[in-house]
Amino acid sequence: MDTLTHALLGAATAQVAFGRRLGWRAAVVGVVAAELPDLDFFIHSAADPLLNVELHRHFTHSFVFSPVIALLATLPWLFRAAFREQRLALLLCGLLGCWSHILLDACTSYGTQFLVPFSQHRFGWDFISIIDPVFTCVLLAGLVANGLANRARGDATSAAPASQRGVWVALGLGAAYLALGAVQKARAHAAQAELARARGHHIERSEAMPTLGNHLVWRSLYLHDGRIHSDRLRVPWLGAATVREGSSLPLVSRRDLSPEEAARNGPLRSFERFAWFSDGWLARAPGDPMVIGDMRYSLTAKAFDPIWGIRFTAVSAPTEVEWVNRSRERKISPGELWAEITGANAEYRPVLTPLR
Repeated sequence: MDTLTHALLGAATAQVAFGRRLGWRAAVVGVVAAELPDLDFFIHSAADPLLNVELHRHFTHSFVFSPVIALLATLPWLFRAAFREQRLALLLCGLLGCWSHILLDACTSYGTQFLVPFSQHRFGWDFISIIDPVFTCVLLAGLVANGLANRARGDATSAAPASQRGVWVALGLGAAYLALGAVQKARAHAAQAELARARGHHIERSEAMPTLGNHLVWRSLYLHDGRIHSDRLRVPWLGAATVREGSSLPLVSRRDLSPEEAARNGPLRSFERFAWFSDGWLARAPGDPMVIGDMRYSLTAKAFDPIWGIRFTAVSAPTEVEWVNRSRERKISPGELWAEITGANAEYRPVLTPLR
């Protein structure tokens, strides 16, 4: 999730739980603790291009490591004598802020390893997109409204206790929005199954991910007969789902590597690690077959155009693979996305009567 949303959720959860005990410090600790897990973004190695993607949302996002995050977030006050009686509250506040980050990341599709070191499983529940202005604005509005209300109450009487009503409302609406995302995901998978049946396909495995800023339009991936099929599904809150048909590409596994690529897949086991990171959704990029891409994410809505991938290097190169990141080339048309969300895009057809 984006840093602003993490900060807002950390502040909101910390404020409702510890605002009366810690005052403004609760929000500060919540924000800091909600931001610190993403320090793993700065982990890099020139000798191992995959180290960053392997360790992002790894140990800094685990519940076992969260007390360290809480300790770091509360250092300005924790060992000061004036806050001796509030130390436990400060640490618990830091834990809550950190946990808000961990669980919110797990609600997206990227994958969060919050059970490290006991499990390397990547939890990605696909309830919300990595950037969702609706969810962010709800949290921001709740915090602003709460602050303005308390300021007005303070002007009336300095003895008035701080109210958390605005933040509680925002958190309740946010939780309802995530729950709605879970319902929409189930409906997207049901529409995906209908689409596959209409095509005469058997789904071997599948994924449905919300697109940017909404949970009405979903990116659908499923595997059938060795090919990854990608489509856009529009799942309205009321009414039948529709599909904007995409295309398919052959799945790439280790046995599909060329002899040169297999020879370069040496001690670092780059292909296996990238396959694990991508949850196995690997295919060769249509525009550059030398790039093995993560097909969960695409630069455009209409085609397979992976945002990132790996390219095996020449024998003389210092690393086994080159990390290919094209995120700055992402072509998102706000008008096109809005037409999809509102149902105005004419390329969508009923799921049970696909174009092909």
